[in-house]
Amino acid sequence: MTEQQLPAWADPSVSPADLDPQGVSRRGLLRSAGLFGAAFALGTATPALAADDRHLGSEDRRLGGEDPRLAYLVGDHHVHSVYSHDAKYTFSQLAAAGARYGLDWMVFTEHSNFGHARYGAALEHREILRARAENPRQLIFQGLEWYIPAAEHCTVFTAPGRHEVDLLTRFESAYDGKLLGYTEGAPGAADTARNEAHAVKAIKWLAEQRRTGRVDDVLVLANHPLRLGIDSPHEMRNWRDAAPEIMIGMEGAPGAQGAAIPGWRGATSMRGEYENKPSAQSWPGYPAEAYLTYGGFDWATATVGGLWDSMLAEGRLFSITTNSDAHRIVFDTWRNGDWPAGQNFDNTGKLPDPVNTTTPQPGSDFWPGQFSRTHVGVTRYGYRAVMAGLRAGRVWLDHGHLLDGLDVRLERDCDHGRGVTLGGRLRVRKGERLTLNVTVTTASRPNPQGILPELAHVDVIRGSVRGPVADRDAWQAPDTKVVSTADVSGRKGTYTLRIPLTAGDRPFYVRLRGSDGNRHGAGYLGASVDPHGPIPHTPGDGDPWTDTWFYSNPVFVDVAGA
Repeated sequence: MTEQQLPAWADPSVSPADLDPQGVSRRGLLRSAGLFGAAFALGTATPALAADDRHLGSEDRRLGGEDPRLAYLVGDHHVHSVYSHDAKYTFSQLAAAGARYGLDWMVFTEHSNFGHARYGAALEHREILRARAENPRQLIFQGLEWYIPAAEHCTVFTAPGRHEVDLLTRFESAYDGKLLGYTEGAPGAADTARNEAHAVKAIKWLAEQRRTGRVDDVLVLANHPLRLGIDSPHEMRNWRDAAPEIMIGMEGAPGAQGAAIPGWRGATSMRGEYENKPSAQSWPGYPAEAYLTYGGFDWATATVGGLWDSMLAEGRLFSITTNSDAHRIVFDTWRNGDWPAGQNFDNTGKLPDPVNTTTPQPGSDFWPGQFSRTHVGVTRYGYRAVMAGLRAGRVWLDHGHLLDGLDVRLERDCDHGRGVTLGGRLRVRKGERLTLNVTVTTASRPNPQGILPELAHVDVIRGSVRGPVADRDAWQAPDTKVVSTADVSGRKGTYTLRIPLTAGDRPFYVRLRGSDGNRHGAGYLGASVDPHGPIPHTPGDGDPWTDTWFYSNPVFVDVAGA
């Protein structure tokens, strides 16, 4: 499988020397044939040494870093169609919506069940092949929403190839918790250990399919991890450690962001449909507050010093994403079609095509790209390039089209290269001065709600790296806190924040967050850790368009001799 060539609208007149991600739009970068030229094989590039590094000794040469220039492709890895038993839309409706809202890539992730495994996956694949042919500017992946044994859901998806549908159906039949009856996950229950072990075995099996070349690539991301509280910290660490090149992260913010639009679903509705209470299946170490969203983000991500940070503090990348989880769109007027006599999902693997009405139908979701966007940094245009960017952690996300662009580079003050970007690692000496360059391109047009978003602040969050935890169920990182906040209210266009940092005697990481400034409060672990973080909205009154945030993946800093 070779990478897709640049679209016909690419502009070969722009040279690599003319490109600067800090001031060029995503589309502008994509128009450069130079950026995605043959020098970058399979979505990777070999960075050149910075000029100062050419004169350093062999040990010091490893200091610093220079990541390649990137273009950011916008996508959604969690979309459902008529091939999911609880969804509604056709492929053409969803692909058209993704194109309308600016998506470059999307993953169809149908729920696993007997009808899908027996019939739907193969039928779905034919439609995906057709959709790829009809939408050459869009990268359309086939995936699966896996019921993890003993836990919640995951997105599983592959690079296009001869075996993509065969791999997904084999995986579904052999490892899906719902199909196998491996759903028990309560602490101490008789089948919990077996089921948790089967989830680990499943991820290792996927890694073997990639290693042997049966598929070019495959990735896994945990979906809505704290919605039910049944993804325990030790399970998430076990999945990651089984194959960190396959199990790369989790949804930092779930779909169903329209669930709490005032007056829409009811007085108890929460963004993300996070309306649950602990059950016998839930991990008992989570507080009651973990079952809510904060600024639309999962508690595991939104809590500074919380579960995500506790995993990052081990010094290992674990990415976050956001997506639509599109099933039923808010204010949409389509309903499910009627079943012909004798047919149902179990014997067809597909719902009837929807029928339009004149009345808004129930729903909690936005169209792919309408509200939630995951931005992935790539060096080349293609399926494997997107997957490589996700694996490398070159990811930031926003809600409500809060930003047009974000470029992050961390560099040693004595270097003059491009530095290290999201997901990367910078090697420095103890006591060295560093600069975190954060280049923001503000929203230039109203979002789909007709609002011109305005970024109010950018927060820098820093945490120490202490290595593997002794307690696999640890969910706190006590050294992580907000260390800097820049008030950017009223700033327009493209600008760069230059934030000074100093390397101590311990490795650390930094990550970014920011919002429109409409709803803030002390973070879950206190104002000394997070003085103005996201907070839950009042049940039933959570208009997502008026409380929007962006988050970035971390950059790691390794200290020589530490």
